[in-house]
Amino acid sequence: MSVNVTRRRVVATTERKERSFMLLRTSILSAMALATGLLTAAPAAAQDTPDPDAVVATVNGTDITLGHMIALRSSLPQQYNQLPPEVLFDGLLEQLVQQTLLMQSFEGDLSRQSELLIENERRAVVAGEAITRVMGTEPDSEAVQAAYDEKYGNAEEETEYKAAHILVETEDEAKALIEELEGGADFAALAQENSIGPSASNGGDLGWFGAGTMVEPFFNAVAELETGEVSDPLETQFGWHVITLNETRIKEQPALDDVRAELEEQLRQAAFEEHVKKLEADGDVSRADTSGIDPSAINDMTLLED
Repeated sequence: MSVNVTRRRVVATTERKERSFMLLRTSILSAMALATGLLTAAPAAAQDTPDPDAVVATVNGTDITLGHMIALRSSLPQQYNQLPPEVLFDGLLEQLVQQTLLMQSFEGDLSRQSELLIENERRAVVAGEAITRVMGTEPDSEAVQAAYDEKYGNAEEETEYKAAHILVETEDEAKALIEELEGGADFAALAQENSIGPSASNGGDLGWFGAGTMVEPFFNAVAELETGEVSDPLETQFGWHVITLNETRIKEQPALDDVRAELEEQLRQAAFEEHVKKLEADGDVSRADTSGIDPSAINDMTLLED
């Protein structure tokens, strides 16, 4: 089959993923129109404790519950957060009714691709439940303290630098600026007038930074300067720099409470990775020899045609 046909198949797959949201958008527009006409109506009394098993619609004998609506709502993109709850409620309900009608009207066998997508969707949803259970346990305070001590307790002191630079296109421009500075010119003023870098408006000020923040040649040049000293012209992939070092300081280690959330997440992630390793070690997993499969086959939707 031709490349153009394959591309059309890829587009068709993407379009199928959009159709659910197309139904929802249509339903929401209808709900908004209805809500606009009922703005003066008295609101219906809400239940104190809504029951997720409460039936909100029945379509040819198939019940749709509040739980179905809540589950569908949880899968929506953030853009739907701006909608009023009553509009979103009516839109979701209408979508589920329409989807049920369409599902019931379908005759024959599902395509192979649809069957596989359903398998993958169940696999992903159940795996998500498992992940939530594994990572849902909060690490105890002793584990968090141990992680903090390991990461920060014996960390070597790190020097941070506060520097400014003037970025120009040529070495000659950089040399000319150094001559002006040696003659008493103000560094910030020269940066504002001559620098082509984004820090020009701040007089070339780069703020505080440590190792790994700047490209290596630039950082090394800064680290070799004395406070108040101006560098020789330095070339990087961005152009030519004239650098001055304003201050240095020893970086303070963060307090435990400031990094607690970060450490807890790292511990949860480590627990999850260990859990997966154990599952595979205890399980019977056999990976076939895929060397004979062209990796580009995953892009060929025509392979799933009946």
